[in-house]
Amino acid sequence: MGLRLHVVAGVLQRDGQVLIARRPEGKHGAGYWEFPGGKVEPGECLSTALRRELFEELGIQIGATQPLSVVHHDYAERSVKLNFQRVLDWHGTPRPLESQEIRWVALDALDAIEFLPANRDVVQSLKRVEC
Repeated sequence: MGLRLHVVAGVLQRDGQVLIARRPEGKHGAGYWEFPGGKVEPGECLSTALRRELFEELGIQIGATQPLSVVHHDYAERSVKLNFQRVLDWHGTPRPLESQEIRWVALDALDAIEFLPANRDVVQSLKRVEC
């Protein structure tokens, strides 16, 4: 296995819905849906990385977060350690700033969404917690 990535993703929820983003053309997994976030830079803590990524991708300032789960997933060309963080509060209205599509989706509609494989386990755990 070649590339090893450490990634952090934010789970934003409101009114029984969760915010998801579609990977843009030209990126690994283009067309699949995921929870917004990105790479953790060397020496960067998770909260700093998530704060930076969600500001860059969505234009929001996040407040408190809570660890949700950690997923390790091997794709053919890379290995990913993905830290999911529940975003408890934020300021601003999320908007797509990196050519991605974003959408608020009801928890009971998540099964119909084509997620990146590394995001599927968290979808199931979110549904279990909210039932």
